[in-house]
Amino acid sequence: MDSVAFLFPGQGAQVLGMAVDLVDAYPEARAVFEAGKKVLGRDILEVCRAGSEAELNSTRISQPAIFLHSVAVLRVLDETMEIPALAAAGLSLGEYSALVCVRSVEFAEALQIVALRGEYMQEACDSSSGTMASVIGLKVARVEEVVARARADGLNIGIANYNSPDQTVISGEVGAVDVTVKRLEEAGARRAIRLKVAGAYHSPLMASATQKLRPHLEKLAIRAPKVPFYSNVTGAETTSPEQIRKNLLLQIENPVRWEQTLRLLLARGIGRALELGPGRVLAGLMRSVSREFHVVPVGTCEQVNSLSRKICEPQEGKSAV
Repeated sequence: MDSVAFLFPGQGAQVLGMAVDLVDAYPEARAVFEAGKKVLGRDILEVCRAGSEAELNSTRISQPAIFLHSVAVLRVLDETMEIPALAAAGLSLGEYSALVCVRSVEFAEALQIVALRGEYMQEACDSSSGTMASVIGLKVARVEEVVARARADGLNIGIANYNSPDQTVISGEVGAVDVTVKRLEEAGARRAIRLKVAGAYHSPLMASATQKLRPHLEKLAIRAPKVPFYSNVTGAETTSPEQIRKNLLLQIENPVRWEQTLRLLLARGIGRALELGPGRVLAGLMRSVSREFHVVPVGTCEQVNSLSRKICEPQEGKSAV
């Protein structure tokens, strides 16, 4: 297969049963979750297999679960297929999976940070009354205008994600989000949907998580990426280990510039990507940015097998890999 970008999903992609079929079929995937159990001291796979939805959806569990699933897929592809990555990026939490992919951070150390990140963000959620809402069908500039006016009125609200031309996510105190959602609908938003999240991610309400995670990130060994890596905070390629460290900390309270990342991948001439992990959120966001950029979700055993068949099938004018 020609080179592609590797994209990694973030929190919200989790679903009961995720990764189970992959672990049962591939020893490489099983080894990732077994290693994760040793690092964390708990069996995340068992939560995926037999836990409750509420347990899996907790920030403490969902973040390491998604990370482990993404790395498990990565290891399976590394072992079974030769697919060189031209670039890597991850949505929010997915940045840690991407950093493992580009060999900037070791798996075990990244997992430890992810677990702490989930714990500290859950604590920040528990100590504040925050939420998020997805704004559909309103241009970004108009969303920014409405949010700026709300902030000027004293509302604790901001933009959390620039996901696509058609989707922007706002984050803040519950009352502020409710008021701003009404204003956005009045401004012409097709829909403004309250998200089922524990708190106001990527907002100043996560400040305590930033402070608690800071000393751990300062100790994290980060190397220069072996493959181009794109940061959430800037939306641009980042090569400096110290800038990566800084951005991982800034990311907790600042917007994710995902659309900008996707547009830069397009500008580099990359036309295909794999979404490694649960769900197909990133594939949907890319369709809103460009119909010419094809994202293939790879998170289940069936999807891995389908990808393998496509790689092995001879294409017109090309030999099979």
